[in-house]
Amino acid sequence: MNGSKKPVISAPDSNGVRYYQMGQQVSEPAPPSGETGSQPQEEETALPVFEEGGELDQAADGNIKPGEEAGSGGAGGSGIPPEACSGGPGGPGGRKKSLKKPLIIFGCILLAMVLLGVSCSRMERNSDSQYAKISDDHISVLHINGTISGESSDSLYSENTYNHQWVLNRLDDAIGNPNNKGLILYVNTPGGGVYETDEIYLKVKEYQQTGRPVYSAMGSMAASGGYYLSAPADKIIANRNCWTGSIGVTIGTLFDVSEFLQKYGIKTVTITSGKNKAMGSSVDPMTKEQKEIFQSLVDEAYEQFVGIVAEGRHMDVSQVKKLADGRIYTAKQALSNGLIDQIGTLDEAVSDIKNQYGLEECEVYNMKYENTSLLGGLLGQIKELNKGGSKGDVAALLELMSDQGEVPISYMSELRK
Repeated sequence: MNGSKKPVISAPDSNGVRYYQMGQQVSEPAPPSGETGSQPQEEETALPVFEEGGELDQAADGNIKPGEEAGSGGAGGSGIPPEACSGGPGGPGGRKKSLKKPLIIFGCILLAMVLLGVSCSRMERNSDSQYAKISDDHISVLHINGTISGESSDSLYSENTYNHQWVLNRLDDAIGNPNNKGLILYVNTPGGGVYETDEIYLKVKEYQQTGRPVYSAMGSMAASGGYYLSAPADKIIANRNCWTGSIGVTIGTLFDVSEFLQKYGIKTVTITSGKNKAMGSSVDPMTKEQKEIFQSLVDEAYEQFVGIVAEGRHMDVSQVKKLADGRIYTAKQALSNGLIDQIGTLDEAVSDIKNQYGLEECEVYNMKYENTSLLGGLLGQIKELNKGGSKGDVAALLELMSDQGEVPISYMSELRK
């Protein structure tokens, strides 16, 4: 070794502290304290090495403190581990280390939640195929709950209980399964988007081409789009407490906050390629021309709605228009004006379709969508907790404007139970 030096680490003392001892390299281990070795030793310098999890004690001479002279390590570079140089578990480095571990644990838990949520969602989607493989004669009861929209309820922040693609898939299953002998739409919705509602309507019409019966059993509300998709049914049975009708179209509420912004000295500039490109903007007053454009969109969708009701209920268009001013009807009112055929429950609808079409031996399968994503449920609960708290007038208005920021044309009843 020819005089080279290396650090020798002592055994821990009563406080759990080890020491680096810098001395002459020897071929034999250093003799214990109090014994005399056979070879001369150079003067030794003892530097503290702190045991992980131990306390920060001073060095033997009482002067060396963590992060000061001890960091030099003597000749040849630092002889102290990074933990000691950074102050040990109790110093600044220790705080960083103590934060790192909980963050890693939290990240692992969050990742596990995401993977579990995705797994549950996939399991549910895979289990959907069971409906297409039902081998016995049966009647399908398809539950349509919540606002009809294209937004997936698998979304982490979605509060809707409706899944549009799932509904379409279940209708395809019923159409393609020869063991399906009848379909009941159990409708409990205030309506929704024009496009999505019409997609369901067209699927129902496609199902009817198989020659099998379709019933609509209305729950507590089957308004606007809920009535739209029920109109072609062979029979409509509504619960006695059901609200239905609301035949009409809305583009929603458009805000004009230009004077509000002016009050607070806020100016806006909108760059467009044409004067009507940004129509509906909340920061500019709507012109007469823009209002007429929006009205034309609503009118066209309205005519389509009226035509579907007239065809499904075997009424004249003029007769339907007298009823189609957007108002809500009770079950009794809807029965008297011909919008439904009977007041009753879902069970009564099942009994009726069996008796009317000789399906007494058929099993009844309920098809009801449920979002079983664990992560989505947890985040939904967190969102509910965050709904509380006071907001200033400006913050509340901005939030309301954000919620109404889009202007979709919809078959939607604004009045909900």
